[in-house]
Amino acid sequence: MPFANRLNNVETSAIRELFKLLGKPGIISLAGGFPDSALFDIEGIRAASQQALQEDPGAALQYGATEGYQPLREQLAAFMAGKAALDIRPEDLIVTTGSQQALDLLGKTLIDPGDKVIVEGPTFLATIQCFRLYGADLIGAPTDANGVDTGALEKLIAEHRPKLVYLIPTFGNPSGATLSLARRRQVLEMAVRHQTLIVEDDPYGELYFNAPPPPSLLSLSATVPGSRALLVHCGSLSKVLAPGLRLGWMLAMPELLAKATMCKQFSDAHTSTFAQATAARYLAAGRMPATLARVRKVYAGRAQAMVDALRGEIGAAIEFVPPQGGLFVWARLTGADGRQADGNALARRAIEKGVAFVPGAPFFCTHPDQATLRLSFATVDEQQIRAGVARLAQAL
Repeated sequence: MPFANRLNNVETSAIRELFKLLGKPGIISLAGGFPDSALFDIEGIRAASQQALQEDPGAALQYGATEGYQPLREQLAAFMAGKAALDIRPEDLIVTTGSQQALDLLGKTLIDPGDKVIVEGPTFLATIQCFRLYGADLIGAPTDANGVDTGALEKLIAEHRPKLVYLIPTFGNPSGATLSLARRRQVLEMAVRHQTLIVEDDPYGELYFNAPPPPSLLSLSATVPGSRALLVHCGSLSKVLAPGLRLGWMLAMPELLAKATMCKQFSDAHTSTFAQATAARYLAAGRMPATLARVRKVYAGRAQAMVDALRGEIGAAIEFVPPQGGLFVWARLTGADGRQADGNALARRAIEKGVAFVPGAPFFCTHPDQATLRLSFATVDEQQIRAGVARLAQAL
């Protein structure tokens, strides 16, 4: 069958392929990138859905505006105002079917085959796949414990004149890194200096363990003249409320939102109105702060359990920066004491020992680091984490 040529640019997700191996009984999975369903506020979501059906069932069950259900757009603007983005209006954003649809809409509206796009190395795997589907020539910018190396990033921008730069500044997937406040300002300043579009993906910013992270690029853009017009902000309720609702949003300049809305009409007409009405009632009920407080406490405990286990069981054979939020520990095998230093090889051996993780190489658009791996602590309890890391040590 003559498939579209653009499919030649992408491969099946290495993570999805790995999941096929998880059917073995007794596997402890440190591989998933999703939240723990046991932490969902079922009572609150049920009440919100019932309220949506009682108050305005016609609106909740009917076709809706492509831009989004207006009460939810209002609640999302208020939600961002609570994170210091004070001048956001409902009409400044559109609701998307998960933040991943926002990435697809950016690909559709901005990327022509051969366009240069800069992403972090490593970055979200679905972003690599999505942008490559539209023919982007991806360029990886180096990162460290404080996020993207802004000095290297500016050199890459000057050299390649990219169509856009995609960043996950806060608790990145997979890196777990958080861009420092100074670097955030530098990113916005270089956007203005080079007139380069910056895409900020922020699905994890509310999942901090102790102190809140620095303000988002969206919040800081009010202090850097000219930067707001060069910034796209993508958000999601998947990690903080429930992925099954498939609700995200994209905030951008009006011209881009108009084009994105047009493209969304071609694909799904609009995001589920029932899901949007449910989320709008949930946010209006004021339950989110308590939900986030509970989730942060649980994830913080699990993250610490993983850090302690990695240090105690594996020691010098692995290096990592302890996460301050999010869902992941990003680690690198050192090969100390003659132990395994290839993440792909270790992943297969680990399955045989009864534990799964995601090797890090697929998260790089170029020059993959074969020694890296991503470990998720979100969906397993502290006892399972300790047992899983012990099995990982055996596989090494």
